[in-house]
Amino acid sequence: MRLEVPTAEDMETFGRELGGVLRTGDLVVLTGPLGAGKTTLTRGIGAGLGVRGPVQSPTFVLARTHPSLVGGPPLVHVDAYRLGSAAQLDDLDLDFDHAVVVAEWGAGLLDDVSESWLEITIDRPTGASAATPTLDDDDDDDDDEDELEADEPRTLTVTGHGRRWAGTAYVDGP
Repeated sequence: MRLEVPTAEDMETFGRELGGVLRTGDLVVLTGPLGAGKTTLTRGIGAGLGVRGPVQSPTFVLARTHPSLVGGPPLVHVDAYRLGSAAQLDDLDLDFDHAVVVAEWGAGLLDDVSESWLEITIDRPTGASAATPTLDDDDDDDDDEDELEADEPRTLTVTGHGRRWAGTAYVDGP
């Protein structure tokens, strides 16, 4: 499934909708460049699951658990960017069976964790919404920073793997 997401608000809305269908034991692996919207998507998933927030990037703690406020599964939000191997991820002793786990930068590290997972790749065409910059004496660094932070459209490729996602909108084909 491919989906165009024009704004950060739309990214969070998609996450909220996805969070509404996720259940205990589900694994979501997010891939995309820095600033693609992985944490924004996860914030929406957390809202859809009804977990305690705020959902923020777990970059420096590697994993955060957000308990449910509505009797559902907790959200375990993992940032595997600084992990060098699946063994290091295993050392975190995450509860994959009793939570919804969302792993940023987890591609290739979670192959043996679950027989079913949802893979979401976020493509961000940088500069897509900004006008072509011109160089003149009035430009300053703040304008350049604003262009980098522009609310640009993203393309999500959502692929379900395994029995859990068979027959859903997240799997192409029969």
